[in-house]
Amino acid sequence: MSTSPLTPALSPRGERGPGPGFEKLIDREHHVAEIRLSAGRGNVIDRALCERLAAVFGELGADRAIHCVILSASGPDFSWGASVPEHMPGEVDRMLPALHGLAQALVDSRLPVAALVRGRCLGGALELVLCAHHVIVAENATLGLPEVKLGVFPPLGATLLPFRVSQPVVDRMVTRGDVLDAAEAVSVGLADELTSDAALADHGRRWASAYETLSGSSIRFACEAARRGFRDALGEPLTRLEALYLGRLLETHDGVEGVRAFVEKRTPRWQHR
Repeated sequence: MSTSPLTPALSPRGERGPGPGFEKLIDREHHVAEIRLSAGRGNVIDRALCERLAAVFGELGADRAIHCVILSASGPDFSWGASVPEHMPGEVDRMLPALHGLAQALVDSRLPVAALVRGRCLGGALELVLCAHHVIVAENATLGLPEVKLGVFPPLGATLLPFRVSQPVVDRMVTRGDVLDAAEAVSVGLADELTSDAALADHGRRWASAYETLSGSSIRFACEAARRGFRDALGEPLTRLEALYLGRLLETHDGVEGVRAFVEKRTPRWQHR
């Protein structure tokens, strides 16, 4: 089911705005915006989409009529993740900072964000969801960071996962690429609510309604205060992991082989170096 969570609630003054790879809906009467990924099959997130979404979150943060944001997606899957071809040498040194810049823009907006997840939510898509304040998953959702199976690792995911789950779960997801079903995601703290696919939109509206009568400016100060440690993690700690990826990892054979094999549609030939 891909109905927009805001569609039934849009007031006569509601605003819709399409963008390449996403749709923006704003309901000023209820002080809520929705960013819905609509990037085609799998809602793959590329560098250009990261940059456009970062600009949108900047705009929403400056719009005092907006109190909170719902992040959703059209189609059966939230997103298969970031573009694999853009992780090839010559591309990844631009793709990775763009994804990390989107995370920074989301946090800098100082707006509460709820992610509504159905179907697959993998790799860079889960890294984006980890930036949300509240995660609601449909029963058919699966969440994971499978980058290690391509011979790489998720710097943003490794940075933000510890804010939600225990170290053993971080280890499983980052070093083995384990993918969790919806029930396990809730049980370990990766997600906050579990519901049916049909009720996903209702849960999103219910979450947003808690912010409707609050001060929009005070919400922003509260977000800044509540997420101080989170914001700090997107600074020097993430920079170190980005450098580890773009520097030491990409100097190895296997750090490039897995991505190249995926693009060439063949089995990786690991040399373990």
